[in-house]
Amino acid sequence: MTDARETDLLAKVPNGLFIGGVWRDATEGATLDVSDPSTGDVIKTIADASVADGTAALDAAVAAQDEWAATAPRTRSNILRKAFDLLQERREEFALLMTLEMGKPLAEANGEVTYGGEFLRWFSEEAVRISGRYGSNPEGTGMMTVSQHPVGPCFLITPWNFPLAMATRKIAPALAAGCTVVVKPAELTPLTTLYFVKLLEDAGLPAGVVNVITTSSSSAVSGPIIADPRLRKLSFTGSTAVGQKLIEQSAKNVLRTSMELGGNAPFVVFEDADLDKAVEGAMAAKFRNIGQACTAANRFIVHRDVADEFAKRVTDKVNAFRIGRGTEDGVTIGPLIDDRAVAKAKTLVGDAVERGAEVLIGGEAVDGPGTFFQPTVVTGVVPGSDILREEIFGPVLAIVPFDDEDEAVRLANDTEYGLVSYVFTTDLARGQRMIGRLQTGMMGLNVGVISNAAAPFGGVKQSGIGREGGLEGIHEYLYTKYTMTPIG
Repeated sequence: MTDARETDLLAKVPNGLFIGGVWRDATEGATLDVSDPSTGDVIKTIADASVADGTAALDAAVAAQDEWAATAPRTRSNILRKAFDLLQERREEFALLMTLEMGKPLAEANGEVTYGGEFLRWFSEEAVRISGRYGSNPEGTGMMTVSQHPVGPCFLITPWNFPLAMATRKIAPALAAGCTVVVKPAELTPLTTLYFVKLLEDAGLPAGVVNVITTSSSSAVSGPIIADPRLRKLSFTGSTAVGQKLIEQSAKNVLRTSMELGGNAPFVVFEDADLDKAVEGAMAAKFRNIGQACTAANRFIVHRDVADEFAKRVTDKVNAFRIGRGTEDGVTIGPLIDDRAVAKAKTLVGDAVERGAEVLIGGEAVDGPGTFFQPTVVTGVVPGSDILREEIFGPVLAIVPFDDEDEAVRLANDTEYGLVSYVFTTDLARGQRMIGRLQTGMMGLNVGVISNAAAPFGGVKQSGIGREGGLEGIHEYLYTKYTMTPIG
């Protein structure tokens, strides 16, 4: 049940679509319910967009594009900075809202407000640093100008697991570059995006620059937007399977795409590792966001000499976790997002056990309301187990032993994914070798959390295309133009 503070906050969140600077109902009057995964209770009912609403949102973005592209970079920067400042003022509200609709503990939700806000601050600074180059051609017959320009209207599809940070990570660079956008948040956690766009409105963002459609018919509504020749960019964060379909759809109009897709992160612990740091890193890399992160460590590849001790230490840590609704004091593990996530975790653990693995703690769903799964440690996982091939997306730590560096590298790279890897070793030379040998777009060396607004986030292989954040992030929303001017 929600208390008065929660009720008051939910009443502030818009329940309509935001198109052309106007909050309005869906054209067909349809609605969808948003539930609290810790209780199963409906906490708010919002507009459920139709195909026509999606087209209207793109119409608004197209209509606003030229004026927004011509807006002074300093003006765009100031709006993003104002949004950052407003977010700091309202951080408690945003943290609570994320906990209500997604389930993460309130302390972690506060951390996401900090992380998500940094994209606003970073790209407010990058907006005024878009540059090119100018110089003579080698023959001396002309001057070459290389300039950067906004790609045009963008369609941004965000996931449910980090509802604020994934919105700011896409919206902020698009706005900084001079692009207008249509945002489609995940059906399971749309409220944070709606409230954030209201904040952008308060920060002075012109009408039509950002438009939001919430819908229970994602593919039906998204398809016509992607097929529209006026759209110039598609950015998606989610599963590889869905990303592959979106890439196929985007090919017809040769859209610029950014795809942050699935992960299967290896967490490699060598025999010389500082085990205290490795265990601390494991807790962060595995159980942050209840294990529901694309950067979550999925396969703990631990040297046989220290595997038992590592397993004992992480089990002791897991034993101290407290499961519950994220708003309760001291809770460290909230619910999984839905029943399917619980069933998947249980199935993966069961398969590992059938193949010879041992459950040291947890391994079961929690009885009662909500979609909770016990934080789990599984050791002795054998190659070929489903838990080593599939993205777990839950609080399950699976340990597989190895004997030498080459085997560790082979096990780590034995996946179609390549988002992030983690390595713990005190051998500097080995650490440098791992940078070159592990096939991932990001790596944490003796650290369990790597995400930062100033760093390029993204993967290789089937983990995606393009980068978000960092100097590279704004260039995903710009195209390069070369101009030749003759001399004489």
